Amino acid sequence: MARAPNLFAAAGLDNDAPRPLADKLRPMKLADVVGQDHLLGPDGALTRMLATRTLGSLVFWGPPGTGKTTVARLLARETSLHFEQISAVFSGVADLKKVFDAARARRETGTGTLLFVDEVHRFNRAQQDSFLPVMEDGTVILVGATTENPSFELNAALLSRARVLVFRPLDGDAIEKLLARAEAIEGKPLPLDETARAMLIGMADGDGRASLTLTEEVWRAARPGETFDGAALQDVVQRRAPIYDKSQDGHYNLISALHKSVRGSDPDAALYYLARMLDAGEPPLYIARRVVRMAIEDIGLADPQALVIANAAKEAYDFLGSPEGELALAQAVIYVATAPKSNAAYVAYGQAKQIAKEAGSLLPPKHVLNAPTRLMKDEGYGRGYAYDHDAEEAFSGQDYFPEALGRKQFYDPPERGFEREIRKRLEYWAKLRKDKGGR
Repeated sequence: MARAPNLFAAAGLDNDAPRPLADKLRPMKLADVVGQDHLLGPDGALTRMLATRTLGSLVFWGPPGTGKTTVARLLARETSLHFEQISAVFSGVADLKKVFDAARARRETGTGTLLFVDEVHRFNRAQQDSFLPVMEDGTVILVGATTENPSFELNAALLSRARVLVFRPLDGDAIEKLLARAEAIEGKPLPLDETARAMLIGMADGDGRASLTLTEEVWRAARPGETFDGAALQDVVQRRAPIYDKSQDGHYNLISALHKSVRGSDPDAALYYLARMLDAGEPPLYIARRVVRMAIEDIGLADPQALVIANAAKEAYDFLGSPEGELALAQAVIYVATAPKSNAAYVAYGQAKQIAKEAGSLLPPKHVLNAPTRLMKDEGYGRGYAYDHDAEEAFSGQDYFPEALGRKQFYDPPERGFEREIRKRLEYWAKLRKDKGGR
């Protein structure tokens, strides 16, 4: 006799009980899961595991609403394992002990356990370590789900015993499949015009569960015969906020994308990520500080004005606030994205720091040292120093490095932007230094 999918069905109340749309559409087999073909397609990682009947412990990493829980449940069914689910948010050491004891007892009767741990990254280090013995002796097959980067949030020992599988946000085609299934199950079309339907897919932000929640809201709000356009849809659902946690991966991913777009001289992509961050509530002054860093690190002296512009944008936002001040940030982002790029100063400073650490406390050459006392004068401090302003072309060509270190070159400006002119000066001074017999 087939098992009922839930308690309502088992009690014969399936048709009368109110069920969320996401529950109604929950896949009953792995082939019905959408948007994760790289895992469940013909050559997918999970497909290959199931073909060999060798399921090991896994970590599912991906954003909400991408099917992590559903896939774990279906994996247990496909491999005839008992499915046990806990959440790290609500479970402690005592709960884990009960789960492990039950799994051991189940194993003695010949039944294995797939233990699905939602939000596994919320367990502390000691709690994560408690999984290791039961994973190693086969008491449980652990499937942990996390929205955070496992490399940062999970113990190395746990990661070494589990394979990380990445769940991707659902693309537009995958969410469209969910909407079509919802319409088929409900027996009615979504009351949206073409533009509004595309807008709803975008509002879901790659989250299948969210797309179905939005769909329910639309059906509840629509009067008979009514069809919503884009503006009406936004009024009805009040636009779902973007998935973006300022303290977690979303924050670091978007600021990284903004910085790399600027470095790659793509102002359009840079503006897109700026808008994403501002829309999600990122503090604008944090963004302003990062733009100042970009001006220093990736432009430098190729365009000295970039730092001036970035600092001015920060001051303008401080003065105006939102929304007017956001335009100043946008202008600064456009400027740094379109400026000539150079990390020559950044690289030169890094090399100088390294040499300074390695060489130790070397005394500068005596001719550049001040001699405020007779003893110091007698020791040769300041002797032979050439005042550059008195030299021809205001350049003496003297060596200012410690004698034990020898002359070094750290700064190598490229043939770009203003640094092209700086390079000409350095080459000219090098020639004068050589002519004067210097190094």
